[in-house]
Amino acid sequence: MARKKYEEEHENYERWLVSYADFITLLFAFFVVMYAISSVNEGKYRILSNSLGLAFSGITPKAPALKDPVESNALTLPLPISMPVPSPSQRANDAATKREKARMTNIARDILKAMAPLISEGKVRVTQTNRGVSVEINASVLFAPGEARLSAQSEMALRAVAEVLNKVDNDIQVEGHTDNVPINNAMFPSNWELSAVRASSVVRLFLENGMNEQRLVAMGHGANQPVDSNETTEGRLRNRRVQLMILSGLPDVVTEVPVTVND
Repeated sequence: MARKKYEEEHENYERWLVSYADFITLLFAFFVVMYAISSVNEGKYRILSNSLGLAFSGITPKAPALKDPVESNALTLPLPISMPVPSPSQRANDAATKREKARMTNIARDILKAMAPLISEGKVRVTQTNRGVSVEINASVLFAPGEARLSAQSEMALRAVAEVLNKVDNDIQVEGHTDNVPINNAMFPSNWELSAVRASSVVRLFLENGMNEQRLVAMGHGANQPVDSNETTEGRLRNRRVQLMILSGLPDVVTEVPVTVND
C-alpha cells in the first residue's frame, strides 16, 4: 500500500498581527483608564477614598443612600430676589415725611433771617434734626449775669422769632442751661432755679406776643447738659444758653417691647 504523502506546511508570516492587535488593545485600554482617572467625579472619588479608609481601619461602612442620577446632576439655579414693594400707606407716610422736613427747613430759614445779626456775631446757632429745629441763643444776649430778666435787646430779637413761630403750629420747648459755676443767692439757690426761670421768662414773652400757651413748655437743666468744656471761659460762656426746640410734626415710631416672664 502506498504511503500517503503529507504536504509540507508553509510558514505563516502574518502571526505578528495577532501580537500587534493585542498590543493596540492594551494600549487603548490604558488610555481609557487614564482618561477616566483624569475626569473622575469629585463626589465619587471622596466616597471611594472614605471606603478605602474604612476598609483598612476595620470599620464596616454603612451603605450610602442612593440618589437619583438625574437629581444629583441637576443644576440648581438661584431663586430671583424679589424686592419689597412699598404699600400705599407706606408711600403716603414717606411723602408726608418729606413734606414735613421741607416745612421745618423753611421754618429754620425764616428764623435765620429774623436773627441774622446775632447769628453773624456767633451768638445764635440754628440747626435741624429729625426731632425738629434747634435755636441756641447765648445767655449773654438775653440776660445779665446771674439774672433771669430779659434785656431790651433780647426782647426785640425774641419778638421777631415769635412772629415766625406764630405762623406755624409746632410745639416748642424752651430749655434753660447754665455752666457749672455754683450760684446761691436769695432769688436763685442753685443753677436749677436760674435755668428754669430763664426758660420761663422766654415763654412769658412768647405768650405776650400771642402764642398759644398749649404749644409751650419751659424746662430747666442747670449745668447737666453742657455743649462745651466748663474748664475754659469760652466754654462756660457757650454753656450759659437758652435753647428753643421747635418740634417736628412727624409722628413718633412706637415699638412695643415684649414682656418675658422668667420661670
